Amino acid sequence: MSAHCQLTGARPGFGNTVSHSHRRTSRRFDPNIQRKRYWLPSEGRYVRLTLSARAIKAIDAMGIESAVAWIRARGGKV
Repeated sequence: MSAHCQLTGARPGFGNTVSHSHRRTSRRFDPNIQRKRYWLPSEGRYVRLTLSARAIKAIDAMGIESAVAWIRARGGKV
């Protein structure tokens, strides 16, 4: 599963791990991605979305209908 949020577009960030001796090695900061299933009343079906934890909270506030409209407006497939 790719570390990419369908709603917010959150993707991994990249940086360095700095050791005690100050050596630097590459690392990756992954968003907290979850697969969540929502009932979409307008289409009478379930949709499965790949979302970050922050996006799940946003859907709880805005509603699934407007969230799906937002994803489709960005060119995403639902």
